[in-house]
Amino acid sequence: MHIRLMKESDYPEVVRIYEQGIKTENATFRTEALPYEEWTQHHHAHSRLVAMEDEQLLGWVALSPFSSIPAYAGVAEISLYIAEEARGKSVGTRLMDDVIQASEAAGIWTLQSQVFPENQASLRLHERFGFREVGRRERIGRLGGRWRDTVLLERRSTQI
Repeated sequence: MHIRLMKESDYPEVVRIYEQGIKTENATFRTEALPYEEWTQHHHAHSRLVAMEDEQLLGWVALSPFSSIPAYAGVAEISLYIAEEARGKSVGTRLMDDVIQASEAAGIWTLQSQVFPENQASLRLHERFGFREVGRRERIGRLGGRWRDTVLLERRSTQI
């Protein structure tokens, strides 16, 4: 397995994997993927990575700015998704390690993530990389007709 920068031509596979996450109802509040043009406007170009094995895209990670206010320029939200067939094979570990390095090289000092409390695999992955729970956002959004909570996590860079 190797990690490389995401290319526009990867986007159909990125969407396929994202849609697998949507189906679980434990990965995102979105119910459909955005068109590439819209997606790319909301994500940093410097930290879009994919995990590849034998030309198969196994997972992806991307960072989006937390805010347009200059004081928050070093704060980004992480999105990380693994293909169903690749879960449990350390793909998330490799992507998380590489995106942390890429984010720090780009001047990001805080990574944050919102995770459904039911998504224990994601919570464990974040914890292994030094994310700490900042709080629980109760009934923050509705999905499938029911209120959902999220756990707010953050990781401060030790390099910046």
